[in-house]
Amino acid sequence: MGAGRAANPTEFSVTSDPHRVAASAAGVAEALQPATRRLRTGAGRVRAALSSRPGRITCRYLLMLVVTLIGMAGGLLLGGQRSAAVGPFQAHLAITPSLVGDTKVQIPPLGSLSLDSHDGPLHLTINLGSLDRKRAEALVSDPNGIAAASQHAIGDLKHGIELLAIQAGASALLGGVVLNALVFRRWRRTAIAAGMSVLLLAGAGAWTAASFRPQSIEEPRYEGLLTMAPAVVGDARNIVNNYGQYSQELQRLVDNVAKLYGTVSNLPVYEPSEGTTRVLHISDMHLNPAAWGVVETVVKQYNIDLVVDTGDIVDWGSKQEDAYIANVKNIKVPYVYVRGNHDSPATAAAVRKQGAIVLENQVRAVDGITFAGIGDPRFTPDKDTEPANPNDPEPKDLTVEESGKQLAGTIQGYDKDHVDAPVNVALVHDPGAAPALAGNVPLVLAGHLHHRETRNLGSGTQLMVEGSTGAAGLRGLEPKTPTPLELSVLYFDTQHALKAYDEISVGGTGQSEVTLQRHIVGDGKPGESPSPSGSGSGSPSGASSPTPRR
Repeated sequence: MGAGRAANPTEFSVTSDPHRVAASAAGVAEALQPATRRLRTGAGRVRAALSSRPGRITCRYLLMLVVTLIGMAGGLLLGGQRSAAVGPFQAHLAITPSLVGDTKVQIPPLGSLSLDSHDGPLHLTINLGSLDRKRAEALVSDPNGIAAASQHAIGDLKHGIELLAIQAGASALLGGVVLNALVFRRWRRTAIAAGMSVLLLAGAGAWTAASFRPQSIEEPRYEGLLTMAPAVVGDARNIVNNYGQYSQELQRLVDNVAKLYGTVSNLPVYEPSEGTTRVLHISDMHLNPAAWGVVETVVKQYNIDLVVDTGDIVDWGSKQEDAYIANVKNIKVPYVYVRGNHDSPATAAAVRKQGAIVLENQVRAVDGITFAGIGDPRFTPDKDTEPANPNDPEPKDLTVEESGKQLAGTIQGYDKDHVDAPVNVALVHDPGAAPALAGNVPLVLAGHLHHRETRNLGSGTQLMVEGSTGAAGLRGLEPKTPTPLELSVLYFDTQHALKAYDEISVGGTGQSEVTLQRHIVGDGKPGESPSPSGSGSGSPSGASSPTPRR
């Protein structure tokens, strides 16, 4: 029987030596003894430190500080809000605890403006959702009513915020003291907690005041209805011609909102500013039919003068895609286009057939702005392509870099013959072509990366890369969060210099959120940066987060 079991290859037995197991366990225990002794020693020292008088005092004060902070936060949440009459509105003002500060102006149902107004632990919310019917009717019926209301709105709002600050401070102080009294039940500790509360309030106020940025009203972030964005954010005339201070900009904001509520039948948008040229930059449409509706809406709402398309309007460059390209004729303003790597020569011909201006290493002046553009030298609709990397170029990237050098030569030749009207803007598809243009043109527009970037190329040349206006087409659905539709409105002054731009993002396919971020292009004025403040940075390759199959 035993032999039979031994012969069965599917059966086996495991034997263990109890003495060897015990010896191994003893060895492990012995090896852990030094670490165990150190832990015991450390724990003993901690207990001794905490049981000493200085340790007990430190723990007590730390506990009082935590209780004070909790009480102040609770008091601020309960008492840090009030109502104030601001123009035609019964505004709701609130100060709440925060890690980043900032101010948010809510204008239901139009949306909200987020302002990077200050840092610190306090966040200010201004809600203009409650309209006083009697005041609104009086303003609308009085020809000077809205103007008068906007002039007084600054004082009304300032007075309301001052009263709110006093009320919020008292509520926070009371919250910290009351909670300490309930927890410790000793007058001495309650008095100490009151002192802590006063110091914390003073610190929060000093932090807020020291970091206050009045110019933040010039660069708001808008979230809400796309058609309301121009009216809520404000008139670009003041951006191009002058840069007002905080009270003037805020007065203009209240004025715009009052008009929106008071004249519903004739909602105001940007009033044309003499000499201002509005350029809509789009890129990488990738056959997304929803993108055309967004483009047409922005062209209408912003009074766009011309549209610039930096390529990849389709996916395959085929004749069958001409029906999609036919939508170009619905854009009732000049349309300037350069080919992307998904666009074939036949695609460019189809775009030109719709009346668009197609640039192939050429220069054209449109609405006073001189553009130079060149198409992507590659046609790669069926394989992955990465942006050119001047630091470590691959063979396929050399053609992109070479196209940039070719366009730079064209610009130099044109500027030599047109000294009084040089090229203002260069158009390429892949930003890898842009470094060769540094010093030859003030602004380079590109696409291809499917996300925004803004970079200084040096020698006075700025690169602005647009995201995908078509949300990267079908490939935009691959990530967990769909790629947003992105397009930008650029504002040029009478000297054809870029003065400001609005970045518009529409939630990806299946989403409806719309955001708008205003950027001021600095030229040395207070509160402005020397170059556009963009959302991206990095090397010209843009390889930090490549998008496949561009």
